[in-house]
Amino acid sequence: MFGFKRQIIPEKIGIIAGGGQFPLLFIEAARRAGRSVAVVAHRSETDPEVAKAADSCCWVKLGQLGKILSFFKKEGVGETVFVGTITKTRIFHDIMPDVRALTLWNKIDIKQDDAILRAVAGALEKDGVKVLESTIYLQELLFPRGTLTAKSLSKDQRKDVEFGWKNARAIGAMDIGQTVVVRDCSVVAVEAIEGTDAAIKRGGELAREKAVVVKVRKPGQDFRFDLPATGIQTIQSLASVKGAVLAVEAGQSLLFDREAMVAAADAAGIVVVGVVENSDGSLLID
Repeated sequence: MFGFKRQIIPEKIGIIAGGGQFPLLFIEAARRAGRSVAVVAHRSETDPEVAKAADSCCWVKLGQLGKILSFFKKEGVGETVFVGTITKTRIFHDIMPDVRALTLWNKIDIKQDDAILRAVAGALEKDGVKVLESTIYLQELLFPRGTLTAKSLSKDQRKDVEFGWKNARAIGAMDIGQTVVVRDCSVVAVEAIEGTDAAIKRGGELAREKAVVVKVRKPGQDFRFDLPATGIQTIQSLASVKGAVLAVEAGQSLLFDREAMVAAADAAGIVVVGVVENSDGSLLID
């Protein structure tokens, strides 16, 4: 008798998509891994091209948790990822929580990034949807170690990076933000809900020029969501205030459009460097 191989249909993976290019990149990577994709797209955030690229899509407004859960159940989704950005200030003026979201919201004591995202992830997993690390198919997007630009750090800039690193780690521990802007070992701006680009512009204006931007992961950063991310827009923001340095934690953050980003940094005379923190707290900067 002839034997017939049973065709195994790849399991569908869910994508909870925000803004930016990450959702599209993830769809492409998931397809290369042989998986179909069901996308939850956020209105006013997600690029419509993401919906077009998906095998199925459900548009939601911020806070419609019940709709997300129902869509994933209908699509047979057992795993999902959070990819892309959500404008955090929208929680004050553009959110439409449903019953599931309100119930969850009332159980969260501290309304900050990690607490909110962990609570949403918990609700998904309670419904049988496992939340995976957002870099599962895109390890190549992790920020590399070392100097990426033609220009290297000066002695004084290295001191600013070391100083900024400790402060960035401290605000991360409090779940305030991931970025600080420093000059001459003085903190001129701390990232909060406004986001990295706004913090860079505010800090750069205060520093007047030569600002050093340090961006790190939060202590205990959950790789399933809210990884630090940089790209050409970060350089453009820094260049607009005549900033000097972008130092990012290597292997713990995302880097988009590397070639274009480095080219823009070189054109503006900005140093871009990926830094590693040793177990003893010392830094590997070069």
